[in-house]
Amino acid sequence: MSREKEAVDRARTAFLTGRSRPLEFRVRQLKALQRFITEREKEIAAALKKDLNKSQFATPLYELMGLEAEIALTLERLAEWAAPRPVEKTLLTLSDQVYIQPEPLGVVLVIGAWNYPMAVTIQPLIGAIAAGNAAVLKPSEVSTHTAKMMEDLLPLYLDKEMYPVVTGGVPETQELLRQRFDHIFYTGNSTVGKLVMEAAARHLTPVTLELGGKSPCYIDKACDLSVACRRITWGKFVNCGQTCIAPDYILCDPSIQDQVVEEIKKSLKEFYGDDPKTSQDYGHIINQRHFKRILSLLEGCTVVLGGEHDESQCYIAPTVLKDVTPQSKVMQEEIFGPVLPILSADSVDEAIRFINEREKPLALYVFSLDNKLIKKVIAETSSGGVTANDCLLHYSVSALPFGGVGNSGMGCYHGKHSFDQLSHLRACLIKSLSMEGMNKLRYPPHSADKVRWARILILKRINLGWLGRLGLVAVLAVLAAFLVQRFVQ
Repeated sequence: MSREKEAVDRARTAFLTGRSRPLEFRVRQLKALQRFITEREKEIAAALKKDLNKSQFATPLYELMGLEAEIALTLERLAEWAAPRPVEKTLLTLSDQVYIQPEPLGVVLVIGAWNYPMAVTIQPLIGAIAAGNAAVLKPSEVSTHTAKMMEDLLPLYLDKEMYPVVTGGVPETQELLRQRFDHIFYTGNSTVGKLVMEAAARHLTPVTLELGGKSPCYIDKACDLSVACRRITWGKFVNCGQTCIAPDYILCDPSIQDQVVEEIKKSLKEFYGDDPKTSQDYGHIINQRHFKRILSLLEGCTVVLGGEHDESQCYIAPTVLKDVTPQSKVMQEEIFGPVLPILSADSVDEAIRFINEREKPLALYVFSLDNKLIKKVIAETSSGGVTANDCLLHYSVSALPFGGVGNSGMGCYHGKHSFDQLSHLRACLIKSLSMEGMNKLRYPPHSADKVRWARILILKRINLGWLGRLGLVAVLAVLAAFLVQRFVQ
């Protein structure tokens, strides 16, 4: 038996004991996960430094604070999220208990990504624990040191059987995908996403796919370019451009392109100094394979800013490209690196057409002083999420669902959305064995008269706010008596 199958079997056996169902267990595990983050911050930061050259300040800012906030919110709201959810009734179900009961799915597989290896691996785990599931964690093998740190340290805090960590590369992931899960949560690219979905289909396993794509950024001429470009520069070059919702390219009028380049240049100097290579706040590319892939995207383009690189350190300077065409190599795939192409769009309508002619992106950004223009872009395009006049920030709002659409993914998470995504929302109806007269309408023999009454009872929805329990019982008793008298032969 492979170690992957053994881990899945252990997790399922642990889940079938039922110990993950009580809220007390879930709370204990979430608090233990909270302790792991706070007590092991040095080890986490050291691993991220080795993998991505993240600074001691970038680790809490971009990896850990969001997780701490997510756990705190989940602990605060868990009882509310897990409680039965009453629903609107019809006259036919007026005396019944009708509600939605969230219940655990079973064993969830969480396949993490390497660009934010803590954030995008642990955040789905929070939802899985909160929903009462067991979960098998598969950190990305590309972020080697962070994966090893999770394998070594997480079992010291979490239930080892319920939440095993499986490390390894493609063969180990493929072996995991041969196993049966009750949900698969994958963060990564669309090519692998299709393979994950194909594997899941063999067991009819539902999936959440958090993918990526070329997230566009439209800059309106009626805009404070200094502020807009500072925010775009931050959103694009944080984590060395290795962010799934980073602005992938800029669309703007040709008349402002030179000014956009100049403002980005100023912002880069403000953020990273004269030489980003020496800045502790500027990371490096994850490995040489991605380093070469990103550099190859520059072919045939005009570099107006940056372009310097050092393969020995996997360093690529923040780079801006001008006079890019839709046919350029850099426009054929998600960049996922510190390269920002600028394309011409003479109007917002042209920008919208350009966006809509391509796959639906994970994020869309629009910068303008005109609120009507912003609403027009939102209304006439489709994307996983939208942020106007800033970048990335919709990811940080737990009340907003984070996820893609079309080629950028399916399903969503964060906050209550994570809980619901990894729960089965079970429909429940509890009926009394009394008042059988109410059921005469559905019993044969049928008649036009019964259909007329059924239409009233089934189609009329009732707000019980005005109706007390005694009034409800009285109305139903009278109605039952009437129906018995009318239809009993």
